[in-house]
Amino acid sequence: MSAQGAVIFGCEGLAVTPEEQAFFAEAQPWGFILFARNVESPAQLVRLTSDLRAAVGRDVPVFIDQEGGRVQRMRAPHWREWLPPLEEVARAGTSADRALFLRYRLIAAELRAVGIDGNCSPCADVATPHTHPVLRNRCLSSDAGEVARLARVVAEAHLAGGVLPVLKHIPGHGRASLDSHKELPRVSALKRELQAVDFAPFKALSDLPLGMSAHIVFEDIAPDGPATTSPTMVRLIREEIGFDGLLMTDDLSMEALSGSVSERARASLAAGCDMILHCNGKLPEMEAIAAEAGALGGAALARAKAAMAARRAPEPADLEALLAEHEALLRVPAP
Repeated sequence: MSAQGAVIFGCEGLAVTPEEQAFFAEAQPWGFILFARNVESPAQLVRLTSDLRAAVGRDVPVFIDQEGGRVQRMRAPHWREWLPPLEEVARAGTSADRALFLRYRLIAAELRAVGIDGNCSPCADVATPHTHPVLRNRCLSSDAGEVARLARVVAEAHLAGGVLPVLKHIPGHGRASLDSHKELPRVSALKRELQAVDFAPFKALSDLPLGMSAHIVFEDIAPDGPATTSPTMVRLIREEIGFDGLLMTDDLSMEALSGSVSERARASLAAGCDMILHCNGKLPEMEAIAAEAGALGGAALARAKAAMAARRAPEPADLEALLAEHEALLRVPAP
């Protein structure tokens, strides 16, 4: 078997194609990520996650974005619909910590039931009046201290449910007024402002096992390129913020980045990211990235092993009781 590749890949549809199966067997990605295009029903997802693992011959992590609210790949009628995180925090008030723990413990159970054991959550970005609408209500608060506290709760709920949380978007996406899926945001705030607010939640959560970079330029620190491909910013993430978990890129398919996917992958790894995340499932792009990324090694491999060691069986829980408590805290009828 080949060494594990420094990549997390998507796939094209509801089932693994023969071409994808052969490619994944050769490329040996470290993990997979699913999107709405891959989701139809619980039975279909169980088959898909099983087939993805079978393709590489390992119990690899399978990730998804199931924040709740607009960013929720698994939806009704098969799965619960959730409020946007910022709205839930506001509605829960002084019970926000407990409500969020219950919410993400329930989400973790939904994910584990279909073979998914990684969730790209929590967002520890601090909301501002200028935060782009694509992100704002996905944040937990406009107060950095509250973001740190609530994001810790979200992470602990995932881990209790047997799901690996992915802290995002390091070192902070909240000041971005552009959508990095389509354009490259530039933040002009001074470093001291960023340290006091944007970077602070990530520093408080620097012990978490996995994190995702931000496709944002911080002009006062590294004006030449986004954090994902900036050695200066990755060094700041490691040394000043203190994050020593597995650092994956945000999706390399996003239009905030320039150059070919091969160039993006090369620049991200050269900057110090551990893992390439590529989400669109397009086989020619995945082939190019696999060739560029190569195998996990050194510190990146050690961090990957540490992340996998954080994955554990779910703690016993009465899910119906947790759901009833969550509904009572939000004073909303059952979905």
